[in-house]
Amino acid sequence: MEKINTLVIGAGQGGVATSEHLRQHGIEHIVLERGRIAERWRSERWDSLVANGPAWHDRFPGMAFSCDDDAFADKESVATYFEDYARMIDAPVRTGVIVEAVTPHAGRAGFHVQTSDGEFDALNLVSATGPFQKPSIPPIVPDAAEVTQMHSTAYRNAQALAEGPVLVIGGGSSGSQIAAELNDAGREVYFSIGPHDRPFRRYRERDNCWWLGVLGIWNMDTPAPGTEHVTIAVSGAHGGETVDFRRLAERDITLLGMTSGFEDGTLHIADDLKTNINAGDDNYRSLMKAADDYIERTGIDLPPEPEAWDLPDDPACVANPIRSLNLAERGITTIIWATGFKFDYSWLHAADALDEVGRPTHQRGVSKVPGLYFVGLPWQSRRGSSFIWGVWHDAKFVVDQIAIQESYLQHHQRRA
Repeated sequence: MEKINTLVIGAGQGGVATSEHLRQHGIEHIVLERGRIAERWRSERWDSLVANGPAWHDRFPGMAFSCDDDAFADKESVATYFEDYARMIDAPVRTGVIVEAVTPHAGRAGFHVQTSDGEFDALNLVSATGPFQKPSIPPIVPDAAEVTQMHSTAYRNAQALAEGPVLVIGGGSSGSQIAAELNDAGREVYFSIGPHDRPFRRYRERDNCWWLGVLGIWNMDTPAPGTEHVTIAVSGAHGGETVDFRRLAERDITLLGMTSGFEDGTLHIADDLKTNINAGDDNYRSLMKAADDYIERTGIDLPPEPEAWDLPDDPACVANPIRSLNLAERGITTIIWATGFKFDYSWLHAADALDEVGRPTHQRGVSKVPGLYFVGLPWQSRRGSSFIWGVWHDAKFVVDQIAIQESYLQHHQRRA
C-alpha cells in the first residue's frame, strides 16, 4: 500500500495543470495516466485534427506553443506540448496505470485506490479525466443494420473507410470538420445537424476567442436556459474558417435535419433543418452585433466588415429537406456519429459524489465528499472551463482549496 497526500487521475491538460499547482504549494502527489500523457489527443482523434483555438489563446501561461501564435496547433503538437510541459514542471506522472476502483475510507479521511499497478492510500483525490470519457452513440440504428457505424473517436481519415457515401451525424465542431474533410476527399456526404451555435471564426480582424474574452463571454458562470448541451460549430481547420452549413451544401454535401429514428433500413429525419440553421445564423449575427457595439463603445480601431453579414440563399436540400433516407438505396456504407461523450465514473465508489445521471456533484470542482475534487469539467466555474487555459485556472482554484484544508489539518496537529 503506497501512501500519498494527493493522487491525481489523468495526465491530460487537467492533470498536468493540477500537478503544477500542487508542486507550487509543496504538496506531495502522484499523477496516474492509463496511457501516455495527453493520450486522447494521440489515439482518439482523427489524423488531421487541429485545436479549435489559436495557439496564443489555447495554452498554459508558463509555455508557448512552438508554432506561430495565430496558428491552430495540430493534435500531435498539442500532445507534445503537454508532454513537454509535464517535463518542464517535473510532474510525477506514472503512465500505463489504470485506476480500477476508488473508495473512501471508513472512519478516517482519504481514499483506498485500487489500480493495475497496486494500491494507494490517498488523503486527497483529484479526478482530472476531463469531459471526453465515454463516446456517446444514440441507440437509433441497431448494430445488426448493414452499415458500418463508428464514433468520431474511431475515425482517422477518408482512406480508412469502406468505399461508398458516408453519413455524418452531429453538427458540432467534430462533425463539421469530418464532413468537410470527407467531401474534400471526393466522398459523397450526407450531414445530419441538430440545434447548434455557429459563431464566426474571425470578425473585424480578431479571432472568435479574442471577442469572447473582451465581451466577457468566457466568464459566464452558467449557461443560458436550455443551452448547456448545445453544440458549437467552430473550427481551426485550414487556418481557421467560419463554419457555414449552406456553403457546405454548395460543395454538394447533402444537409439533413436531426436523425430521429430508424426502421426497415430507413432513417427518419426530423423536419427541423431550416429551424436549426436559422437559429445558428441568429447566434452568428448576435455575436457580430455585440462585437460592433463593443467597438462603438470603446472606440477601438478595427475596420468594418459588412460582407460578413451577407449569408447565402438556402440550398435545395434546405428549401426541400429530405425526411427519410434509405441507406441501401443511397449506397451509404458508413455512419460516423459525432455526437459527443458521456461521463464514466464507474470506478468511483463514493456516495454523494455523482448525481442521478452520473455527473459529478461539485462547486467549482470541490465535491461534497471530503478530499475529492474534479478538474476539467464543462462549466466547472465558467464557460471557458473546458478550454486549455480555463482548465489551468480551475486547477489553481481546486489546488488552493486542497492547500487551505492542509493548513487546517496542520493547525489541528499543532493544537493536539
